[in-house]
Amino acid sequence: MKQRGSESLKYGENKVFCMELTEVVKTLEEIAPPELAEDFDEGRIGLILGFEKNVKKIAVALDANAFTLKKAAENGADLLITHHTLIFHPVNKISKALAEALQIALENRISLYSMHTNYDRAKGGINDVLAERLELRKIEVLDMGRIGEIEPCSAAELAAHVSRCLKTPVTYAGEKEEIKRVMVFGGSGFRNEYLALAREKGAEAYISAELKHDVLRSGEGLCLIDATHYATENPGMEALCPRLRNLFGIEVEFIDQLSGLKTVQTEL
Repeated sequence: MKQRGSESLKYGENKVFCMELTEVVKTLEEIAPPELAEDFDEGRIGLILGFEKNVKKIAVALDANAFTLKKAAENGADLLITHHTLIFHPVNKISKALAEALQIALENRISLYSMHTNYDRAKGGINDVLAERLELRKIEVLDMGRIGEIEPCSAAELAAHVSRCLKTPVTYAGEKEEIKRVMVFGGSGFRNEYLALAREKGAEAYISAELKHDVLRSGEGLCLIDATHYATENPGMEALCPRLRNLFGIEVEFIDQLSGLKTVQTEL
């Protein structure tokens, strides 16, 4: 990918470096080509809301909501890039939360860009960063996930490793004494077809988020580790920031909205 040059605008004696919004969009589509997205993402990714022609500052976050839009406005961002779009399902009534988010975006003229399942699949995207954070080796690229090797460890040791690496509480099921091969999938990846793929590829453990009861019951033979939706996807968005700084030469700021999840365990 060619490095993008930034332009400068003069305001009095000061120069403000900026990029054309169309050029930013073009680069984002090179990083995460829209054609990589799942069919259900049609109409939900790309430039969702476009305002200013020139972008002087970019904010990046996992979610588009009132919190991240307010932070973007406070930081003077012209563009907010997120993994999850502001409106995913069609709406007939506008909730208070959506109204607040829209108001902040409109009043502050903040453009919105979403890169969802296309960024999951993309090189250097959500799943590549997740595999890297978890220190996997000999990583194999799958359609919607990654698989790799780790130093042999037990299920409990792997769960503790995941918790440390992603700085998150985790839950796990499936005791194993020796795990050497692991599949990872950022976000809601606990689906039976992906568990079948993990087994086919020789994985002993599968790490993703939002583990449901029916999948838990069908996960026999695997150590299943739920590391939360936030913690498995957030690192990929954070890692996008230095890439964009290097490409554009303008300010790019990461907005971290913690999940707030905590764990409590009483004596069993």
